[in-house]
Order: sequence, then structure tokens, then C-alpha cells
Amino acid sequence: MDELRDRFRAASADAEVVFWRPQSSPAEMFRDLAAYAGEHGTTWDRYGDGGPVAELEGRVAELLGKPTAVMFPSGVMAQQAALRAWCDRSGSRRVALPDLSHLLHHEQDGPRRVLGLELEHLTTGREVPTAAALAKVGGRLGAAMVELPLRDAGCLLPTWDELLELSAAARERGVPLHADGARIWESVPHWGRELAEAADLFDSVYVSLYKGLGGSSGALVVCPEDLAGELRSWRQRMGGTIFSMTTAAVGGLKGLDEQLTRFGDYRQWAIDLAAALHEHGIRTFPEVPHIATFLAYAEGTPDEVNERVVSFTEQRKVVPCGLWSPADVPGWVVTELTCYDSAVGKDPAEVAGMMAEALAIVLP
Repeated sequence: MDELRDRFRAASADAEVVFWRPQSSPAEMFRDLAAYAGEHGTTWDRYGDGGPVAELEGRVAELLGKPTAVMFPSGVMAQQAALRAWCDRSGSRRVALPDLSHLLHHEQDGPRRVLGLELEHLTTGREVPTAAALAKVGGRLGAAMVELPLRDAGCLLPTWDELLELSAAARERGVPLHADGARIWESVPHWGRELAEAADLFDSVYVSLYKGLGGSSGALVVCPEDLAGELRSWRQRMGGTIFSMTTAAVGGLKGLDEQLTRFGDYRQWAIDLAAALHEHGIRTFPEVPHIATFLAYAEGTPDEVNERVVSFTEQRKVVPCGLWSPADVPGWVVTELTCYDSAVGKDPAEVAGMMAEALAIVLP
């Protein structure tokens, strides 16, 4: 597999990419950020104060209808700080969250070992958060967290009514409700709602600057004014109040300007692609994607399927998809597809056909 990954990386370097974003060099990214900063008369922030950091915090808080926002150098730090701050207020370190949450699978046990949080399962597997799920978690909770969308479940979203009921249940019980909204920008078209409507259901929301928005790094937490001071204290304790976050903040502002209105189009293209993939025997989850990112499934083993994908990339100079991993069902493989600018300029039916060709799928 390592050899296949090396070949895939080498072949992708000078090939056309269909999914995610066009590849760019650091120099190209820095030139784009410098041009944006020049156009907008950007000054430096210092230790998170002033400059584009203050502008970004104000703009994101307004978009999500919250009193204020606090910028962090990473989403991991932002989420852990927010949950710890809510737990300190609630008098309990217990946090209910999905068992597929990023905090449980990608943070080296940081929430427990660094901040002393006790993590309980709000949902299990491909289960959306509901008021009934919250009711099953007994005892005193410091906070509850939902991931919108649940990325490891194919970017699965609850219905709007399910969110309304969950929010009401949490408030009635006195449990602060926090949203992992790294992709909240991409989620609201699924509900046909505005960002502020979605954020109003939560006491705090974390947003990412580099996923859908395409920035270089960084995150924010939108929250009440009185929580912001506690978040800034935790940011400093965790080593996140760095000399400057100007570069990341400029990337976030640029992303808001260029991407915020496009997520509905990305989602619709992904829906059209999924329908076309079904015609070639490639299954998707969700069957109808909720956002522009979803999971695709095909028959085969990782080695044989990835050999075909790598060979296709080497020969055609087009990356038809990412590499594939074993699926839960033996004899099937899975990959994640993210449909941004590189994809939406193409015919989804043609892209589906190209993927089927790359995978050597022949229907009876």
C-alpha cells in the first residue's frame, strides 16, 4: 500500500484533480493572500488582538447571529477549550458526543488527558443526534456536542425538526449544547436555512477556516460575550495565543468572500453525481448526499481497486478520485468524495463514467 500511495502522490502532482481543490504551491497561496491583504489594507494582529483577526471574529459572529467569536490556531484547541469552559460552568466534566466524533478518533485522547473531560456517547455509528438520544445519557452533564455534519458517517445531518427538538431538550435540562460546525457553511443548504438560524439552536459553535472556506488554517468559536473571556484564557493556557494569526485570518476572510455563496451549488452537483454513480453500480452514503462531501462504495479489494486508480492517473493524467479503503462489508471498498470548484465545472454524468472506467466496473 505504501508503494501505491507513493505512486499515486507522484502521478497526482502534475495531473488534473477532479475532487477536493486544485493543487497549489505555498508560493501560489502566499501570493493570493498577499494580493487580498493589499486590496483590503490589512494590518497585523498582535497576540490575537486587532487587525484581520478582530475583523474576522466580528464578521463570523454576525453571520452566525452570536454576540462574539474567538479565533484559535486550530479546531482541536477551539473545541476542547469550549467544552472545558462549559463544563467548568456546569460543575461536571461529563460531555455527551457522538462515538464517531473527531474528538474521540483524531485527538490522541487530548480531551481526557489534557483537559480532564469525561466523554460519554450521545450517538453510536450512523445515528443522528436527537432529543431521545440525549435523554438516554443519564446523570449530570457539563455539555453535549453534536457534529454537523457527522463526517465519518458520510457527512450525515439530522433533520431540522430533530435539531429543534434536541435544542429544546438540552435547554430544558440545562445542558449547554455545542456544535462542531467545521462544515456548518456547507450544511445549511440541506435545511434551507440561514447560518444564524442554525447557530441559534446552540450555545456555542465551532467553525473551521480551512475546510469549506479553503483557508490555510485556523478556527473560531462563536459564543456569548461572557464565555469569550474564558475561551481566551484557555487559548493562552494551551499555547494558542501566538504572536500573530494574521495569515490564517486573511485566508478566512478571503474564503468568506469567495466561497460562502457557493455551497448550495456544490451540494446540488454532488447530488447529481451520486445519482449518476448509482447507474454504474457505485453506491453512496447518504444515498442522496446532504452536503458536497459523501462516501462512495464499490466492489473489490483495496489493492486491486487502488492499482486501477493509480494506473488510470498515471496514464490519463487525471485523478478520478482518492484512494480506497476497506468498507465494513467484506469485498467492498470506500472512498470520500468532495465536490468543490474542480468538480462542478464538469458534467457529473461524465465524471461518474470516468470513475467507473478507472475502477474497471463493467455492469452485466
